[in-house]
Amino acid sequence: MGQIILDHTKLKETLEHQKREGKIIVFTNGCFDILHVGHIRYLRDAKALGDILLVAVNSDASTRRLKGEGRPVVPEMERLEILAALEMVDYLTLFDTDTVSPLLTLLKPHIHAKGTDYTEETVPERDIVQQYGGRVAIVGDPKDHASSTLISAIKESHA
Repeated sequence: MGQIILDHTKLKETLEHQKREGKIIVFTNGCFDILHVGHIRYLRDAKALGDILLVAVNSDASTRRLKGEGRPVVPEMERLEILAALEMVDYLTLFDTDTVSPLLTLLKPHIHAKGTDYTEETVPERDIVQQYGGRVAIVGDPKDHASSTLISAIKESHA
């Protein structure tokens, strides 16, 4: 069961301890509003890159700014709880900024994993990750699944 650590200073200390033990830290992020198979494949592939998988989840406010009104469907603490139940997830935290750049700068994970809707060249945080000596990796299957698509299908089936 993944451990939820909301205090970023405590999270940094926890990850520093893991690094001293020689563990490879993989960082990924997203809204994870309605969990679907694309998320599972993405998280499984991210975990395969290292020893510890940290998932940073967009807060409700951050998700709303990114996805629009009516989102998220699932509140942030419930999204964290659902993700914490997945065997591949070791740690989780929330972030409220529009990008994860401040969190990456603080935590300095070895690998920043992003989905296949990016390339290594188009990851917004690529320069920050490279500046501290980390690397970017693209994981998961083709972006054929989306919470937005599921939400639309549910709405249409109840119209």
